[in-house]
Amino acid sequence: MVFGAIFAGGKGSRMGNMDTPKQYLELAGKPVIIHTVEKFFLNPGIDEIIVLCPKPWVAHTKDLIKKYLPDGKPVTVIEGGETRNGTLENAVEFIKKDRDTDDDTIIVTHDAVRPFLTHRIIEENIAAAKEYGACDTVIPATDTIVESEDGSVISSIPNRKHMYQGQTPQSFRLNDLVSVLSSLTEEEKSILTDACKIFTIKNKPVFMVEGEVFNIKITYPYDMKVAATLLKGKDSDD
Repeated sequence: MVFGAIFAGGKGSRMGNMDTPKQYLELAGKPVIIHTVEKFFLNPGIDEIIVLCPKPWVAHTKDLIKKYLPDGKPVTVIEGGETRNGTLENAVEFIKKDRDTDDDTIIVTHDAVRPFLTHRIIEENIAAAKEYGACDTVIPATDTIVESEDGSVISSIPNRKHMYQGQTPQSFRLNDLVSVLSSLTEEEKSILTDACKIFTIKNKPVFMVEGEVFNIKITYPYDMKVAATLLKGKDSDD
């Protein structure tokens, strides 16, 4: 089984003073989250989708799924966690408790506010997770990366050819993920907020899947304008 886990727990504070989380903002006639879920819904490699969102938005999210994706593969909406790790743990707990799993079970985790992932990215994530146990979606860094330990003075400037920008999906063999998560101390859980970083800290290899420059994360108001432009360009190409 391959599960798609859509993380929709963000409150969108960087979008400005808004009551509606960014994943529920309308983009080309549909909420951002629906654009994202549709990619998993239409991909034949995904068997079931789990959407994790803030508790006050669970009922609304279920209504959106019924409205836009009424028939087809199962989509379950559950409450996310207070943190990204908490949301990931909720997804894993739900699958382990309520679904049949084995050593070949895969979980593909993705940000609800990255609606432009491609089927190629999903399929390569599934294949890499099956072969290697863990993978991350990345693109080569195009800008120079500057490190500053104190936030004021440059500590180092790494060689750009070795630097990549992380995107999502991040995908894992479920049992490998459970093993790594269970090895974390409470302190580690509080500071390690990226599942792939957890694997690297525990000396577990993480394979890289090539992302796309347009696989953007909608974070700021400007990003909504970019997303709308991308959708218009996609429509004109069809």
